[in-house]
Amino acid sequence: MGPAQVILVTAGSAGLGAAVARLFSRQGYRVVINYNTDSVRAEALIAELSAQRAEVAEVGEEKTTSRYVSIQADMSSAPEIQRLVRETYAAMGRIDVVVSNGGWTKVRDTTSIDDNVFEEDWDRAFNMNVKSHLWLLEASKRYLEETEGAFITTASLAGVSGVGSSLAYGTTKAAQIHMVKGLACMVAPKIRVNSVSPGLLQTVRKDIQFLMKKGKLIVKKNWATRFTAEQKEAHRQGTKLKRFVDVDDVAEQVLGLAKSKSMTGTNIIVDAGYML
Repeated sequence: MGPAQVILVTAGSAGLGAAVARLFSRQGYRVVINYNTDSVRAEALIAELSAQRAEVAEVGEEKTTSRYVSIQADMSSAPEIQRLVRETYAAMGRIDVVVSNGGWTKVRDTTSIDDNVFEEDWDRAFNMNVKSHLWLLEASKRYLEETEGAFITTASLAGVSGVGSSLAYGTTKAAQIHMVKGLACMVAPKIRVNSVSPGLLQTVRKDIQFLMKKGKLIVKKNWATRFTAEQKEAHRQGTKLKRFVDVDDVAEQVLGLAKSKSMTGTNIIVDAGYML
């Protein structure tokens, strides 16, 4: 039996990225986690995955330390992205799935055009929410062709429903979803390209739990903390299921897209019925 399949997860040290890493690890994948600045959190997740794998490892299986790697790279930089992919392949010898999970927003008053005309917002949002995914696919294309792999981006409900946290965010997320269709055509038939668009995620709890066990309670703000309690409750009440989207449910959708040989160019909405 050949080496286990490999997944690269960008922005993978916490939140949805960490949930994806955990799920794919349980499925037997070797995992490369990208992070930008928080090496402590990335190392804690690597230790968590290694410990979990050690509990179920079969006799004679490769050491868990070779199955999980963290690599620092700034996903706003095309050269950094190229280095990340090179180092991933050098460490693992193959790439089967890439989950392009990076994104950026700054919360603005979405009732005011005056609060949504800051050029730096638009430049950074377009760079992270559109261009970073393009650069990552271009850099990993030849490796994914070798394995007939999958490239999956994390988009957002804001790219489907409207503005979201800011006009720049909603617009660039819509562009990301549209770009996925074009990319799916460009890299077919060897590579499948899809996206998932979650509603508001509550993601920090599981990351806190493990860091507390390791005595390293260094927790940065997660995505949901950008919104007020009132905004979050209004979103929850607006869902038909009266709940926030569960991060593990989104990770399961990512796994489904990685496994499916018949889906490309799609955007899957996971919103607890918010848009119905």
